Amino acid sequence: MAIDKKIWDTIYAFPKVDLHCHLDGSVRPETIMELALENDISMPYDNLNDLISYMHCKKCTSLKDYLKRFDITLSVMQNPQAIERIAYELCEDAAIENVKWLEIRYSPILHTEGGMKTMDNLESVIRGVRRAERDFGIQGGVIVCGMRSFNPMISVELAELAVAYKNRGVIGFDLAGPEENYPAKDHEGAFRLVLKNNINITIHAGEAYGSQSIHQAVHYCGAHRIGHGTHLPEDGGLMNYINDHRICLEICLTSNLQTKSVSSVEQHPFKFFRDYGLRLSLNTDNRLMSNTSVTNELYLAYTAFNLDIEDIKSIIIDGFKSAFIHHRERTELVKGVAKELEKYVRL
Repeated sequence: MAIDKKIWDTIYAFPKVDLHCHLDGSVRPETIMELALENDISMPYDNLNDLISYMHCKKCTSLKDYLKRFDITLSVMQNPQAIERIAYELCEDAAIENVKWLEIRYSPILHTEGGMKTMDNLESVIRGVRRAERDFGIQGGVIVCGMRSFNPMISVELAELAVAYKNRGVIGFDLAGPEENYPAKDHEGAFRLVLKNNINITIHAGEAYGSQSIHQAVHYCGAHRIGHGTHLPEDGGLMNYINDHRICLEICLTSNLQTKSVSSVEQHPFKFFRDYGLRLSLNTDNRLMSNTSVTNELYLAYTAFNLDIEDIKSIIIDGFKSAFIHHRERTELVKGVAKELEKYVRL
């Protein structure tokens, strides 16, 4: 289907937000090749185009298959200079399409193979973000991820790290990784720690597993937002609770299609969620693996679910309303974005 260039250009120009974006899933392919060469790291492909074709994950068969690509990006993200560069470039890529607020999530424990300490790589990411804020005018922060498949005590250590860097670049705590056989409630201790320290929580849940995963994220771990949540319709009572409490669902359409969380974009519950009144945001998840941008995700929703441009504006505003930022600052940010969006008349 041909792209409606007028609509695409309008969405591209809109101020936007990305609440669910993985650092290690959003590396420029050229940067991967350069860092691999600089650090003598072998790549499965010598040709950049072949690497891009593989990393874009067009032929992924499952979430497990999708996650294999991260072995490549992580291999070049094991020193402070590399990880700072990648954070900076991600912010630049987002700023180019007028993303005003970017929340970058990653797990510091995955960047210690070369001896780099979790504190050191977190500081490197924060430096990259701060430099980009000065250079490109984008704003944002870092969400530290615990890993479901790791010992829960590691999640506690990462929670302690998040607490130490609260108000110093860290804005939230997450739990990522495979859901099946790795319940969120096993990591409850880490989330009790961050909650007691007034840190925002988002948790990957209901992506490749049932609604009980979302239930644990909310009722055991205190999630303020849910990453993906595609299985939420399995539990009507829980869906009502999430709606009543305005717990935002961080929707990633392209990623959900590639990981087989949904069979087709049209089968995604996004439209059902929106009609039901849930608070939703549209996000990239992994810019590299999903070969996407916020503009692409919004345009995909526009075409797949027969939305209009006012719907897109509303989704953008809901995303900003759910950002992990202090209320007063968020209110001013939302007002500014709403005013900017008003410049664009109904198409």
